[in-house]
Amino acid sequence: MTVKQLSMPELVEGCVELGITGVGLWREPVAAHGLDATAKLVRDAGLAVTTLCRGGFFTAIDPAERAAALADNRKAIDEAATLGTDTLVLVSGGLPSGSKDLHGARERIADALSELGPYAASNGVRLAIEPLHPMFASDRCVVSTLSQALDIAERFPAEQVGVTVDTYHIWWDDTAPAAIARAGASGRIHTFQLADWITPLPQGVLTGRGQIGDGAIDMREWKSYVEAAGYTGPIEVELFNDDLWAGDGRELLAQTARRFVEHAA
Repeated sequence: MTVKQLSMPELVEGCVELGITGVGLWREPVAAHGLDATAKLVRDAGLAVTTLCRGGFFTAIDPAERAAALADNRKAIDEAATLGTDTLVLVSGGLPSGSKDLHGARERIADALSELGPYAASNGVRLAIEPLHPMFASDRCVVSTLSQALDIAERFPAEQVGVTVDTYHIWWDDTAPAAIARAGASGRIHTFQLADWITPLPQGVLTGRGQIGDGAIDMREWKSYVEAAGYTGPIEVELFNDDLWAGDGRELLAQTARRFVEHAA
């Protein structure tokens, strides 16, 4: 999504040229290019698919909506397995229309995972709950802190459910470093993502993720926390930014690689 203006072949070619060995994919561009075609394209280029995003949206109260969400998540798990990644990132869902029951919404996430966790594990896929910044709690994700994500994940085996550590969403939380250590101790850090916090946020806020090095977050500090917790997996840069998307995608990809080296490597 960092360079969503690139086609899938352009993305893969750019990664190969820059020596980037892995890529995190989103379901929508994969579907646009074709699931099997994307799997072959990435495999033939020698790239690893680090994660697939996204599953989730588990908080519906209506039985038909809940059944549809579970079916879509099973499909996402199947897609992840086809692409060869062991991690499906989850955005858990916001409050249903008219509801103010955060606790109930979080319990419905756990209920969904009780069905999906074993299915994912049987397909060699782990589910990674991603806490989102509290500004998204009402409409996108009622899981706002890493500790909340772990409280849910720890109900299940680590090979079924873990967490996503994303600097953009947790950098403000002074309890997050301890939660990272807690996640690492049980083998539940399933992916680590970088994006910077820049202000002012744009209208709609969703596309406010800044290029690393442009904002308030010390990337090396957060990288040191996950490394101290034992994480040795891939590090992704995941940016949603209209200004960046309006530019040349190849240049943005190269800039992102440079910024990673400058600010996080």
